[in-house]
Amino acid sequence: MNESASKHAGLPLFGLRGILVFWMFVLSAIAYVDRVNISIAGQAIAKEFHLNNIQLGWVFSAFVLGYAFFQGPAGRLADRVGPRLALAFGVLWWGVFSAAVTLVSAHLALLIPCLIAIRFLLGAGEAVVYPATNCVVSRWIPSSERGIANGIIFAGVGFGAAVTPPVITLVLLHYGWRASFWLSALAGVAAGLVWFAIARDSPAKHPWASAEEKAFIRADPSTHECGPGIQRLSWSSIVGNRNVQAMTLSYFTYGYVTYIFFSWFFIYLSAVRGLSLRQSSYYTSLPFLAMGIGAPLGGWISDWLTRRFGKRVGRCGLACVAMTLCGLFIALGTQVTSLALATVVLAGGVGALYVSQSSFWSVSADLGKESAGSLSGVMNMGCQLGGAITASLTPAIANRFGWTTSFVVSAALCVAGGMLWLAVDPEGAPERTYGAADGGIRGLMEEVPPAWPPRR
Repeated sequence: MNESASKHAGLPLFGLRGILVFWMFVLSAIAYVDRVNISIAGQAIAKEFHLNNIQLGWVFSAFVLGYAFFQGPAGRLADRVGPRLALAFGVLWWGVFSAAVTLVSAHLALLIPCLIAIRFLLGAGEAVVYPATNCVVSRWIPSSERGIANGIIFAGVGFGAAVTPPVITLVLLHYGWRASFWLSALAGVAAGLVWFAIARDSPAKHPWASAEEKAFIRADPSTHECGPGIQRLSWSSIVGNRNVQAMTLSYFTYGYVTYIFFSWFFIYLSAVRGLSLRQSSYYTSLPFLAMGIGAPLGGWISDWLTRRFGKRVGRCGLACVAMTLCGLFIALGTQVTSLALATVVLAGGVGALYVSQSSFWSVSADLGKESAGSLSGVMNMGCQLGGAITASLTPAIANRFGWTTSFVVSAALCVAGGMLWLAVDPEGAPERTYGAADGGIRGLMEEVPPAWPPRR
């Protein structure tokens, strides 16, 4: 590495790649505003449309199912056409379908199917977000910085989800729930236009990237092209890899736990703990603030441990410990009678969970290489299926056995997910068997992800 490149090595995320990571943080935050706003407005929507919690759960689940089922195709799309265009298109899609729900009337004959369809299509459009950002990471970010880069990107989840309750509640109380959806739609479109202006698919294509930064990125063999003209891993080699399977199952448990907070925590505080709408919005923000702190902190710790002890400790070991601690905190939180203390303990649990977040995405970028979008899309599908199940299963368990049981089930799954990291080899990339050469959208449609899990 030459002198100018080594200068960048001493400053993590120095230069243009730091700007791109920051804007992916912004897009991540806005994506979660679009996602969480319906849980804040859920009671108002349910009242206007005469929905019960089970029916509202169907609407919640529709988004997550669309988001989950399109992870693989969205990841392949980002690999093929490049993350710049894929993310920009995705953001415009979000805006359209975030606004579409405001056009629904309570007198509509097929009200519930219409709401389900709109939320499903919104989820399908948002599916491109994190596979595309992982595609950027695999091309722009050297392996030694991927923990903190992913930590910052996913801190947007916590930040977006933390600001959503008070902001959406304020708009909802003064202007109605429809105005809150228009606000999130317009914010997404604006951020997407900025992304398209500042991003490029690779350092070589970016006029703002300095020669020194390009040399630093090229010096790391883990950085790879994302865009047209590159052969991609076949779906069978991705889905058949045992490390991908273990991470996907672990991410399933991760998603199950996370979506309790996204979908039901606000309603739990207001309906079960008896808080007002405004009080619930403040308490609901605590777990999301913990996410925003835990994600970059975990990324920094992961990079530090990886440099000192290797990826087995820095990526896999950290994820195992963090998810186990999350399960213990959530189980403990259910036994606390004080509302304030219980919220702090539960927030500590989800904060610990987000310490493990960067491990999933750093390892998937390392294993996927030139197919980082596709591989991480398969992995993220597991997370979103877990979220889809918890959106409907959590109120069902709570109605039959109580809310404490709902949280205990999620705690047990989280510990199991942490143990799965003991089976992950962070260097065990899929066998390099390739599918058809890239052919743009046509090539995307020629390959369909196989059923999950793969037949043995």
